[in-house]
Amino acid sequence: MARLASMGQGGVMAFSGAAIAAIAALNLWAGLMMVIDKRAARRGRRRIPEARLLRLAALGGGAGALLAGHLARHKTRKQPFGRRLVGCTLLGLALCAVIIGATIVLAAAPQA
Repeated sequence: MARLASMGQGGVMAFSGAAIAAIAALNLWAGLMMVIDKRAARRGRRRIPEARLLRLAALGGGAGALLAGHLARHKTRKQPFGRRLVGCTLLGLALCAVIIGATIVLAAAPQA
């Protein structure tokens, strides 16, 4: 974290770009997992555990999981899962906000 404080404005921009790319990739992965799980359900094959899908949402991939679930009409009527997915999505958003806020605070801190 000390390294982030000494980055300056250019370093924060590079870190922000990397963070956005990582979150986008995580959302794409979570959405893909929802589609794969829907396909497995239709074919009667082994499913992706709900805990894994929820973990992806909590880590920041919730938007992708929600969007893919809606578009593929997957797990939309299964309410315990739906509520948990929304909760994990909010948790992931909070986690992203904390990371971005900490980055901004550290970049603005006076350098010693």
